[in-house]
Amino acid sequence: MTGHSPKTARQIATVVLNRFDPKKGHAAAVLSDLLNQTNETQRATDLVFGAIRNRAVIDKVIAEFSGRPVERIQPELLNIIRIASFELIYCPQTPEYSIVNEAVNMAKALARKKQTAFVNAVLRQITRHIQNRQIPLSQAELRRTLPQTLSTGCQFDKENLADPQTSPAEYFSIAFSLPEWLVTEWLSEFTEEQVRQICFASNRRPSIYIRSNILKTTVEEIAEKFHDEDIDFEMVPLDDLQASRMIKIRNPRAITGLPGFKEGLFTVQDITAALPVRLLNPRPDWKILDLCAAPGTKTTQLAEITEDSAEIIATDIDTQRLKSVNENTARLGITCVNILPYEQVLNSKFDAILLDVPCSNTGVLAKRIEVRYRLNPKAVNELAKTQAGLLAAAVKILKPKGRICYSTCSIQKAENNRLVKDFLRDNSDFELQSELLTLPSAEEFDRDGGYVAIITRK
Repeated sequence: MTGHSPKTARQIATVVLNRFDPKKGHAAAVLSDLLNQTNETQRATDLVFGAIRNRAVIDKVIAEFSGRPVERIQPELLNIIRIASFELIYCPQTPEYSIVNEAVNMAKALARKKQTAFVNAVLRQITRHIQNRQIPLSQAELRRTLPQTLSTGCQFDKENLADPQTSPAEYFSIAFSLPEWLVTEWLSEFTEEQVRQICFASNRRPSIYIRSNILKTTVEEIAEKFHDEDIDFEMVPLDDLQASRMIKIRNPRAITGLPGFKEGLFTVQDITAALPVRLLNPRPDWKILDLCAAPGTKTTQLAEITEDSAEIIATDIDTQRLKSVNENTARLGITCVNILPYEQVLNSKFDAILLDVPCSNTGVLAKRIEVRYRLNPKAVNELAKTQAGLLAAAVKILKPKGRICYSTCSIQKAENNRLVKDFLRDNSDFELQSELLTLPSAEEFDRDGGYVAIITRK
């Protein structure tokens, strides 16, 4: 931090929104450039991501209580109001007066008296119409209540949502700021309760999980280190597919500052993202290709599970992003990974190919916060074509009896089991060994959504 006094989380969050366009660019990149100007890094992050995840419904509330469409509010004032509205609706522990006061002071620093009065008036209208900032959803009137967590919401004195009984797609779409076509697609695939869970998971603040580097340490040793340094963590209960347990970090902080990070004792990885490599169950005597390897989280997992003895080749069409694979293998002390340009791998043959394809990201909407404003059905179909092309390319370099681990962080049928079905229909020398669709969850051990299929050559 330079000689200026540090900025508040709200000031930083507003600057990020001013510089961020949801149709292009990434809020996280803008935010990381500014975080050194505040002491409240976690709070600034929560405000930015929360306001963007819930932006559509926040804008609806602002339009309703300001009496004008958000397009007619000066953008810099609008972003001050957006951050304050997010806090009023979704951060019930923060006192109303401090939210409104700081917003008014920020408007003062920026604008003329009349506009400052406007900011004050809109926020006072919103607070006047909020009946209960945190009500159990079981007691709430759903058409008047914006959901905050699986069990609580913020209730207004008038209806602002569709009827969940008669128009579930419209209700979920507005309440969770998600595209209606996407919710409609989910409702045709999953039960209404599953869709409700997906919506909550898509707007959750995602937990941080770590996978221990079994080449260097055990999960128990890491737990002991964390315990000694007063890091609040929890062990994830073991499931059938886990080689070793994962740890959930309870109090978010800079990962690079955690004990053991620099020594390469662990990697950050979501619970669901850890499943494809486990399902593949790679062996130390295999030659394995990770075809879309960057940033290398799964590449390093392949190396760890095979005791750093398999012959692993990592590549990616985006050569810039391969740098991160290099950094990760170096930090973890992994030696069996060779990073090669994409063209060079196409004349080898492999026992196994990990195909973690580019996808629509509908299973990771909580982390890829911009996706909901960019995605459309056409884009999903284009991605499915790319995915099918990558599968076809993998087939050409697979040994007899070899296996492909096809995975996405999407929950759309078009990119997952429908695509795999079509592939098997057209390639009779292949069979499906196993497949697993995981829906995102906002429960205590929250997780992203994703799909994995193990396809073997007969």
